[in-house]
Amino acid sequence: MSGLPATVPYRLAGRCIEVTEPLDLGGEGRGTAEAVGFLRECQGLGLGVDWRATGSPSYDLGVLRHLPPPAELFCCPSELARWRGGYSFGTLYHRRGPGFVTVLDRRQEGTAVRLTLDHPDLHATFLRLLTPAPLDALGPTQREAADLLAAERLVLVTGGWAVTLPPRVRQWPVPCTAI
Repeated sequence: MSGLPATVPYRLAGRCIEVTEPLDLGGEGRGTAEAVGFLRECQGLGLGVDWRATGSPSYDLGVLRHLPPPAELFCCPSELARWRGGYSFGTLYHRRGPGFVTVLDRRQEGTAVRLTLDHPDLHATFLRLLTPAPLDALGPTQREAADLLAAERLVLVTGGWAVTLPPRVRQWPVPCTAI
């Protein structure tokens, strides 16, 4: 399907993606960043995803609860139950404008945070990390921006790699007022 990264093997059946191999959430670098980027893009396109996770994350899995939960998460069964119980479409997403990005974050129950990234370095780094990247490929200013975005839980930095977390939702479910 156009718009999906080719880094994850999958099959498309209607509006559902079946990932054919377990995705590594262990935080060991490129594989985790590409898996998260793939899941983010699936959500942005309004696709259901059937997937399994491997690895034992070295980061807080709560940053991923805006993504569809996996069918299996062997390392943390209690975390999988929290993920399934707290998942709702549209809890984290971004919208773009000329020279800025607005992010809505409702991952924490009972709160809604709206952030506008209009500083040129934050904006550019947010968009740059839509494609997972190694930290050592970023300049000092982009690295500082990535650290600030990670502190706000908008970028996952793990294993020397970084990836933007909020999807750009291109396809809302009908009725979208149910969100």
